[in-house]
Amino acid sequence: MEMRRRLDVLVVDDDFADRKIIRRTIAEYAYDVNVVEATSVAEGLAELKKHSFDVILLDYKMPNGNGIEMVNTLRAKADLGSVAIVMMSASESDELAVACLEAGAQDFILKSELEKLNLQRAIVHAQKRFELEHKLHQNYLDVKHIAEKDPLTGLSNRHHFNQLMSMIIQEEGSTRVDVALILLDLDNFKFVNDSLGHDAGDRLLIEFSTRIKNLLRRHEGFARLGGDEFAIILTGIKTPEQVAQVAQRIHKSLQGPIQINENLLACNASVGAAMFPLHAKNKEQLVQFADVAMYAAKRAGKGQIRVYDQLMHREFSRQYDIQVGLKKHLEEAAFSMHFQPVVDLKTGKHIGYEALIRWPEMVDGFLPDEFIPVAEKNNDIHAIGEWVIDKAIQQIALWQKTGDSEQFIAINISPIQLQSMKVTQFIIERAEYYQVKPESIVLEITETALFEQQKAIKRAIETLSSYGFKISLDDFGVGYSSISHLINYPINIVKLDKSLFKMDESEEKRLAIFEALANMLKRLNMIVVAEGIETKEHFELCKSLNIDHGQGFYFARPAGAKQIDLGLLESA
Repeated sequence: MEMRRRLDVLVVDDDFADRKIIRRTIAEYAYDVNVVEATSVAEGLAELKKHSFDVILLDYKMPNGNGIEMVNTLRAKADLGSVAIVMMSASESDELAVACLEAGAQDFILKSELEKLNLQRAIVHAQKRFELEHKLHQNYLDVKHIAEKDPLTGLSNRHHFNQLMSMIIQEEGSTRVDVALILLDLDNFKFVNDSLGHDAGDRLLIEFSTRIKNLLRRHEGFARLGGDEFAIILTGIKTPEQVAQVAQRIHKSLQGPIQINENLLACNASVGAAMFPLHAKNKEQLVQFADVAMYAAKRAGKGQIRVYDQLMHREFSRQYDIQVGLKKHLEEAAFSMHFQPVVDLKTGKHIGYEALIRWPEMVDGFLPDEFIPVAEKNNDIHAIGEWVIDKAIQQIALWQKTGDSEQFIAINISPIQLQSMKVTQFIIERAEYYQVKPESIVLEITETALFEQQKAIKRAIETLSSYGFKISLDDFGVGYSSISHLINYPINIVKLDKSLFKMDESEEKRLAIFEALANMLKRLNMIVVAEGIETKEHFELCKSLNIDHGQGFYFARPAGAKQIDLGLLESA
């Protein structure tokens, strides 16, 4: 026996005769039919509030509102359910039928065709069309969710966040609302991913986003932009102090370790923020300035908060100019090389030179102390380092052939370079190519380098030393100074940092330290070099302490190879 299902139908028609025909025709269906009648749009809407229906048979022409108006009202409702709408009319106008379908009805039937077969077909077609429309709409919503949401955290993704920002901040000057953009970057996320695996990294991201989401009153403006980068957009924020307070609350919510398997992990973040219209005039500037603040926060160390200001922007612009300039000048081989003499303090003779890279001569030039750290950060240091090594060894080869064959060249080597065996082979190959003896090449390494990637750096230093290259420990006496490095590494030369000369008559302790370091290094049979000799008093002090070599403006400023060849060195 065929199962019968209940069909709930709402008939909205002001004509009693038509309603009677419809009721009688529907009753002939092999369905359990429940028919509710309404004589106007208002009555129909009232019935829909009380009951749910499978089908609405809706007359187009009625007093106090036509059927299309009711369709528009119904389709605007989010809780309409699965009701299908069939429009009815005595008019045979094709334009009317199309208008009804465009308004949202699933089918259209002439009142002259309200016999059983046509009405039944219209109802079935309307229901099938509604099911198809519903599936298409659901598919759209699913695709929209995928397109807008981050699958791991459920937050908005970069695309959706950009759309939200465009809605809040429209054309320049047209938005009156105060907006703050906060960018967050997890500290040590790469370490967690690399050491504990991607599953642990994913759990850290989920916990991080959950803690912040619980803090925010509304988190529609909280997004994961990608990787460990997150963003929050807030409205109604008027002062930098208010932004800083929100950032502080975020930091507070992140306090307390996260348990992942047997590991307790810290959950800190660097935070940068900017405001519209206080700082930025449009959306693009807001993102740029928040990035500038984030950059400043990272430079300040882990777990720092920075709100954008003009001074910060100038610093960022300077760093950006360095990054762009590094690429450009490397491609054009536009850097220059200067050389500062190293003097034998007993004889006053120039016995060697330190090779010093210089930014191309221009109005807005940069010092090595500025551009070398940037080059190390973006890995341009490898290309720069190879250029310096090649030019320095080439120059000492020329000087040895045309002058004193015993002169040496000192080359500064970055710790990042030493972490790669490539630089070791490059130094050996360049020395062989220019026919320079390894003992004529001094490789200067800062002591802080010995604290990083110790195994790789120690292996590189020992390899180079075994070939005969001299190893010099630079800037000794400033920051970390460990005697163990003098024992554990094949160091031949130690350069005392120039800051040790910054003393007056009352600084007896600094003078005592300088003397003690010099005496200790001499007892260890190290060649001792004093940097920053600028006055006759400095020179006499170094001679009295039996220091071997010296550098500084007292003897000569760094100069190009041509100036040195012509004897045009300039002292202080």
